[in-house]
Amino acid sequence: MAVSADRARDGWSARSSLEELGQLAASAGVKVVGSLIQHLPHPSARHYLGIGKLDELVSLKGEMGYDVVIFDDELTPRQQRTLEDALKVKVIDRTALILDIFARNARTREAELQVELAQHQYLLPRLAGQWSHLERLGGGIGTRGPGESQLETDRRLARRRIHRLQGAIEDVRRQRTLYRRRRQVNGVPVVALVGYTNAGKSTLCNALCRSDVLVEDRLFSTLDPITRRFNLPHGGHALLTDTVGFIQKLPPTLVAAFRATLEEMGEADLLLEVVDLNHPHAAQQVHSVQEVLRELGLDRKALVLVLNKVDLCAPGEETEEHVEMLSRQGHRVVRVSAARGLGLDTLLDVIEEEIMHRAIPEGELC
Repeated sequence: MAVSADRARDGWSARSSLEELGQLAASAGVKVVGSLIQHLPHPSARHYLGIGKLDELVSLKGEMGYDVVIFDDELTPRQQRTLEDALKVKVIDRTALILDIFARNARTREAELQVELAQHQYLLPRLAGQWSHLERLGGGIGTRGPGESQLETDRRLARRRIHRLQGAIEDVRRQRTLYRRRRQVNGVPVVALVGYTNAGKSTLCNALCRSDVLVEDRLFSTLDPITRRFNLPHGGHALLTDTVGFIQKLPPTLVAAFRATLEEMGEADLLLEVVDLNHPHAAQQVHSVQEVLRELGLDRKALVLVLNKVDLCAPGEETEEHVEMLSRQGHRVVRVSAARGLGLDTLLDVIEEEIMHRAIPEGELC
């Protein structure tokens, strides 16, 4: 069961955000049996939903037989506990769902470290809920003291594990810095793929580099940064890095945990933002990606918008208006179909031109 409070943000309606939540659930192997939206200026501090809507959700349990309820915003520990008490089923939020998907798709030691760090940072403030059953016993000998001791022990162990994970990820960060310095000494230009999850970044990487990066039609199928070499049209070569995809309301714990990976974009000479032109919310997805880039201090990086999946778009005035709207972002725009190889020659020409333009000192430009 998927639930959202209707508070449109950044062009996303509650309905479209809930549809995306359903896609996330499917990526986690969950079958969605229904959805519920409530129009609220602010979520309830206690139950997230209003009392009337909560009663409606409880009544739907018998009809739909749901055993998990997923909320489209991050819940506070208090909201999660009170909702589970009321619904008598497991309650998770969007952040927990995304963390679960990342954990399923982590294939390397680096990705596992980053996901585990984000999970511990998410769970730390929620540890108190694991011992709330002791509070209901009414206190007395053998209840309050042991509960508090166990809670503090759990918190201490969690903080210690977070500290170790941060140290291990910092080691990875230093190694990546050394690799980047070597590339800089060799003078090889670097291009980084960014974009919304499932926009076709890995497919484009395979098409340009003739590689075999994992490609699946689901969200967050690729977590690890993958770097491949590709040839430029007029000789020479460059490196192309495929990074983790973005999504709206990306959990801050994940952005922090994947800092070492995301720094690859900061050292790139050029960013290619891959956009699924066929997606009905392409403009909102571009905005979400731009927001994350801004948070990372990368909003002034040289960037080319790559409008992918043009082969799936029906030609017409509506499509042209869509392209024109995306073009107003102020970046160069190239239309391609990574799956069918359409427009790749034009894209390579633009990449080479952008790289060469930035390789020439400003004083030498005409």
